[in-house]
Amino acid sequence: RKAKIRVEKAIKENKIFAVQGPYPVIRRLLRARGWVERKLPHNGKQLKQHPGNQKKRQVKKRASGGGGGGESLHRPQPQSKKNKGEEEDKKEDKEQCDEDSDDFHDLMSFLVQDRVPNFLWTIRLSTIDPELLQRIEVVNRYPRLQALCTKEGLCESLQNLSWFEQVDLNTFFPRCYRLGIIEEREAFIEDFRLTAARNLLKLALEKIGDRPVGTGQPPKSNKVPGWRRSHVSHSVPSTAGYSSPLYPHLVEEALEVCKQHLGVLDHQDIDRETPSPCQTCIAWDRFLQEYYHVAHEGAKLVLSSQQQEQCQEVLQRLGEQLPQLGIEGNLNVWIVKPSAKSRGRGIVCTTRVEEVLELSRSCTAPSAHVSEWVVQKYVEQPLTIFDTKFDIRQWFVVTDWKPLTVWFYRDCYLRFCSQPFSLRLLEPARHLCNVSVQKRYKTSQPDPRVPPDKIWSNKQFQAHLARLGRADAWHRVIVPGMKAAIRNALRCTQDLVGSRKGSFELFGADFLIAEDCQPWLLEINSCPTMSPSSLVTRRLCANVQRDTLRLVLDRKDNPTCSIGAFELLYKEAAVPTCLHVGLRLMVEGCSLKPP
Repeated sequence: RKAKIRVEKAIKENKIFAVQGPYPVIRRLLRARGWVERKLPHNGKQLKQHPGNQKKRQVKKRASGGGGGGESLHRPQPQSKKNKGEEEDKKEDKEQCDEDSDDFHDLMSFLVQDRVPNFLWTIRLSTIDPELLQRIEVVNRYPRLQALCTKEGLCESLQNLSWFEQVDLNTFFPRCYRLGIIEEREAFIEDFRLTAARNLLKLALEKIGDRPVGTGQPPKSNKVPGWRRSHVSHSVPSTAGYSSPLYPHLVEEALEVCKQHLGVLDHQDIDRETPSPCQTCIAWDRFLQEYYHVAHEGAKLVLSSQQQEQCQEVLQRLGEQLPQLGIEGNLNVWIVKPSAKSRGRGIVCTTRVEEVLELSRSCTAPSAHVSEWVVQKYVEQPLTIFDTKFDIRQWFVVTDWKPLTVWFYRDCYLRFCSQPFSLRLLEPARHLCNVSVQKRYKTSQPDPRVPPDKIWSNKQFQAHLARLGRADAWHRVIVPGMKAAIRNALRCTQDLVGSRKGSFELFGADFLIAEDCQPWLLEINSCPTMSPSSLVTRRLCANVQRDTLRLVLDRKDNPTCSIGAFELLYKEAAVPTCLHVGLRLMVEGCSLKPP
């Protein structure tokens, strides 16, 4: 009888929900609000009323998050005392439904199996029956997000930024090319060559004289399982074998290339019909092989005082034109990523253009709309903490695409690598901050100050910046930069995604922080993981789910209610539309008669 009363009240108040995937916090918070769950069948799309025996099977399903259909992206966390205890200091977790048995909720779920849910939180839309999906009022996912949430899609979308904002893409998004598109692959080759020329000038200025430049013995490292040898930067041999300086012509060639590039940047070639002089002024195949010897194998360079002044002047002029010169470093490292994979799968770092092209030959797109791989300039000069690389996972919510309405979450977290940062060893443990990648490495922590679970909150990061004397960097540089990058990415893609009134989505943007504290957008993830991997993420993931429900549910009935750590990032002005239906378009007049 108690179950029937609750179900009748929930039906009257339109409080039937469904959860598909590992979201115990969402389920708990909705039950605390008086919502009743309609549990989804384990095998997927067709949502039908359960037969009598089906009810017993529901009990077995609850351990996997209420019987979510399909394989989840992240392993569900078991219901344990730790999960039950999280957010105990929050009002939402002091809930009456904790006292109810699982059978009680299964019974209520059985009673609403013929009801269309009013609210759906799902890990993927493809597992939900399309006809049913159209009848659900509020859904936590948008369709057709490829333009925003795949690496290829984001790369292509941001190329159109100039149509929406007067912002230079190269100020917040590392240069990126789709290898399956012939024109972009050619543009990458030219970019790689020009970057090598600039890097050579930097190497020449590092150590002046006949001493080796750009060298340094890499630290010893154990072989990394699953990381092919060709993907590791070539080791630097002893330079004792070089009895005299090598390649005295390299600096002159690099200067010539950079001067030609400056002419292109200054539009001096605007009327040129021949290929770019940057492509033809030197023998590039030979230049790159010799550059590799200097940058990675310890070959020497000789730099005259005149050349030194020219290098400094050219690099200064290039720095005024190229916003990414400061993050390039001097080893020409690029990162190759599968277009539509997540969690760091298939990512390769390399310093050789030949390796990138070898990969691209197997993925030439059959059409201009498909590309299997992207290649992006690696940020060689990131800000590190205790000599360890990290990135930032930043949440935001889109509650409407037309007009675009975006909410920024003030809390975020940092993800650390397992090993010290080194450009001489391009191992995943040193360069890929994904939790799913780093959990594979059980090595002892080199620096005890790096947290064992490799996670920090933004509060801990702010305290660290304060100790470095950069306390204002978070609020003056990092947060404004992340907000601007998110807004720019959404503006470019809002006409390409599937807009649905009543829907919303929580996204996770990944940022890398450069030495000057400037944030660089790496990618945007739909359906970011809510499975806690540390004490920090256990707290923050629970908080962002709680505040998301406040934003999309509570705020409808009470616009002044608390929305936690969310703040409005951007709301597009509504553009009035003209009603064209029924207009009579015609021309009236009389013919002219000749005199």
